[in-house]
Amino acid sequence: MYENNIISVKNLTKKFGDFTANDNLNFDVKKGEIFGFLGANGAGKTTAIKIFCGLSYPTSGEVKIAGYDIYKETEEIKRNIGYMSQRFSLYEDLTVKENIRFYARIYGLSKIEIKEKTDELLEKLNFTHALNKRIKDIPLGWKQKLAFSTAVFHNPEIVFLDEPTGGVDPITRRQFWDLIYEASENGITVFVTTHYMDEAEYCDRVSIMDAGKIEAIGKPEELMKHYDAKTMDAVFLKIAR
Repeated sequence: MYENNIISVKNLTKKFGDFTANDNLNFDVKKGEIFGFLGANGAGKTTAIKIFCGLSYPTSGEVKIAGYDIYKETEEIKRNIGYMSQRFSLYEDLTVKENIRFYARIYGLSKIEIKEKTDELLEKLNFTHALNKRIKDIPLGWKQKLAFSTAVFHNPEIVFLDEPTGGVDPITRRQFWDLIYEASENGITVFVTTHYMDEAEYCDRVSIMDAGKIEAIGKPEELMKHYDAKTMDAVFLKIAR
């Protein structure tokens, strides 16, 4: 259905009245790639990711996700992606087990698959002891790792992560990225938005947005060399200025 580019974006523009949130975006993402979609708060990242997930339409431009057209095939897109929002996507009053089963049913997994994969997931995350705890009673870091794991529970083509590590400590962030690496190694393309510039160096390639436009795109080491900077944070500061 698609060749090498699992995400293809051409001349994407999204306007809200006179305000342009996404201004003529152009880029591709390869299958299995960890692609960082970077920028400060308000740069237009979340607006774009909602379009890519089939939750919103562009004002103009062409977008294909896993070979599916964003205007005509949004249901097919939704079946082939995972999504984790920046405002946290699990149900606080349900238990760990209930949340896993709820999302598994949405993704269309059979009862046997749900049982097997739930046991595997709880053991991998060392959550077996928290099986019947409500989400609101477990630490934020656990919540984030569980939310990511449910987003890839059905082994999607792509998982979209919208600022998934906001508010967690550096150690938990690092552990979260271990889960991202594992997903990528299993063939899942990871599209992650963040305003933590140090996380850019964990990605295969990144784009940097400023005021709705993509100002730079490439491998982190290439961008640091191009902008004569030692860190991606320094690259971002030069672009933002």
